[in-house]
Amino acid sequence: MVESAGNYEPGALEAFAAKARAYVDENWEAIVADIDALVSIPSVEDRSAAAEPDAPYGPGPREALTAALQMAERLGFDAHDVEGRIGYADLSGETDTQIGIIGHVDVVPAGPAWTFEPFAVTRKDGYLIGRGVMDDKGPSVVALHAMKMLAEAGVPRPYTVRFLFGANEETGMADVAYYRERFADPAFLFTPDADFPVCNGEKGGIQGWLESAPVTDGRLVELAGGMAANAVPGVAHAVVRVGEGEGVLPCAERLTFEDGGMLEATLEADGCLRIEAQGKSAHASLPHLGVNAASLVVDYLLDRDLVSAQERVFLEAARKLLSHTDGSGVGLACADEHFGALTIVGGVIKLEEGRLRLSFDSRYPTCITADRIEDAMRALAESAGGSVSVGHIMEPFLVDAQAPAIQAMLRAYNQVTGEGAKPFTMGGATYAREFTAGASFGPAMPWLEMPEWAGGIHAPNEAASEEVLKTAFCAYACALFELMRIDLG
Repeated sequence: MVESAGNYEPGALEAFAAKARAYVDENWEAIVADIDALVSIPSVEDRSAAAEPDAPYGPGPREALTAALQMAERLGFDAHDVEGRIGYADLSGETDTQIGIIGHVDVVPAGPAWTFEPFAVTRKDGYLIGRGVMDDKGPSVVALHAMKMLAEAGVPRPYTVRFLFGANEETGMADVAYYRERFADPAFLFTPDADFPVCNGEKGGIQGWLESAPVTDGRLVELAGGMAANAVPGVAHAVVRVGEGEGVLPCAERLTFEDGGMLEATLEADGCLRIEAQGKSAHASLPHLGVNAASLVVDYLLDRDLVSAQERVFLEAARKLLSHTDGSGVGLACADEHFGALTIVGGVIKLEEGRLRLSFDSRYPTCITADRIEDAMRALAESAGGSVSVGHIMEPFLVDAQAPAIQAMLRAYNQVTGEGAKPFTMGGATYAREFTAGASFGPAMPWLEMPEWAGGIHAPNEAASEEVLKTAFCAYACALFELMRIDLG
């Protein structure tokens, strides 16, 4: 029998939380081994590879999806591969009504500046380091094991639990679209791919590219920065011709900035100046945590007058975008009561086939529309004689914070942590927004201080606290326990 919230045996959740903690402590080494098994697979999208019918996102995501489904089968679940695009594993209940969990096995590229092996789990001072330990292989494995604990706990299961393994979260979420064309949504779903306590809303999102007209008088030999459109670039570089006929040769120099950025310019034997900038990578939804290395390079090129007239007109436009993450440089600054301020970042910059290109990624509240942002980006590009192309657009997503399922997860989290936390909204985009009813649910606790050498998601040396992941395990197990005790009808 499914009980209404608050109308069940006193102390039941507390007792189950204690069992969850004992379980994760006893099984932690096996969980870490499973995380390592997935992290060791470089599951970055690669559509340039020869396409196989069951590997639409490339061989890496295909291999990781296979490994995750085999792991689920080993843990006792009924696993299925949906043509290499997504997979699922079921824990049967008394009805076909589903509680869903969805994680993803694809990752962003490792990128430069790692001091640990990116595609293997390294343990240091109570942390796991490796690409995907936090986004999202580590949390997915933890949640899968929490599902196993529920299976072994002997508690009533009026609902079926379906764990979905995505393989295209980082580059478009086409995996979920494919799944939803073929299967009904769970009655409620959560994804272990954000922050605690419970996120009940996500900003809208729009990504695209600014592109210059063909450059015919260029001095730039190379310009590159960033690995993904949805991240603040932590490193960038340029090579520019400064030899005879280019005026006074600039001096080699090294600059440091108050925000922690660094830039070094070095004269090379071929009459070129190499400019290398070190910033700090951060997710595009939290640009204030980063230092944009592409912005440092663009500022240097313009301030030292190192580029041609054609290059300058595009880079001046690019600087308007790069220099203000709140959109004020391009007339987009706004905020609302649900989500706060708009953000926008330039994530990837490059010189490619005679044109300069800069990606943009905006996370926007309800006070503005994607069309308005696209219009502003088009005006910016056209002011420099260039053009704009828009790819991915997501509307803002908001669930009632008082919904029974949101409150059930909140009770679970607060029981495990002893906090009195409340739901929140964010700028990140997760799978939750793609379903009829869902939320993102941990595992990150961004208020906890991390060691200086430990990186965040999408950053070099991506790290996850083992204690935080253990807490997440308990929260996921308790959330499943609580969701089984409310009416999801």
